[in-house]
Amino acid sequence: MTNDDFLRELHDPDIPVPEGMTSAIAVTSFGKLLNAIYNWGRRNSIWPMSFGLACCAIEMIATASSRFDQARFGMEVLRASPRQADLMIVSGTVTKKMVVPIVRLYNQMAEPKYVLAMGACAIGGGPFKEGYNVVSGIDKYVPVDVYVPGCPPTPQALLHGFMILQKKIDGQSLGNPNSTPWYGRGPSDPVPVPILGPDIIDPRQAHILRRQAEAAQAAPDVAETGDDAEAQV
Repeated sequence: MTNDDFLRELHDPDIPVPEGMTSAIAVTSFGKLLNAIYNWGRRNSIWPMSFGLACCAIEMIATASSRFDQARFGMEVLRASPRQADLMIVSGTVTKKMVVPIVRLYNQMAEPKYVLAMGACAIGGGPFKEGYNVVSGIDKYVPVDVYVPGCPPTPQALLHGFMILQKKIDGQSLGNPNSTPWYGRGPSDPVPVPILGPDIIDPRQAHILRRQAEAAQAAPDVAETGDDAEAQV
């Protein structure tokens, strides 16, 4: 976003400004100015978390090179600690074994935090969607803000995803609690960590699994009662 674009979005269209001064002056309200400065600082200082899962991670690494230079977006500081990261880039195939530490890392990130699903595997399982050990989409376990399709996506596609995330940040407002829930009262509830057993179990679906188990236990009783009645006849 150039300086002229920034002033144009900040300016109140109901208040006229001489044409020759539009590139240097913007008349706006205090709330709109506060949101613009707050979002401008956050959108240009997003620190991604440095971890990769599969071949998409190679494209993510290439994006940080001098040829593509993601430092233009203020995102060149890849942090190894989730407590210092703002953006989680899920780059690659998410197996049922790996989704457990991914959710744990997400819970350790400080608000505001964002998730970018990079590649077909992270978005919906990709070519391994029907595999016994692959999760068909990371958005089933953590909220995703931006999807970058491809197999694998190019560095240019990932840069476009960064710009889409910046536009989303620009639209957030401090005066809207739904837009900035991290400023609400009380701590936010962490995402339940999946349980890895014979299969992956989402604790949020425990009531569904319990109901199915009860129905399965009741079904043999009904069948046995019918068999006894036929035997007596």
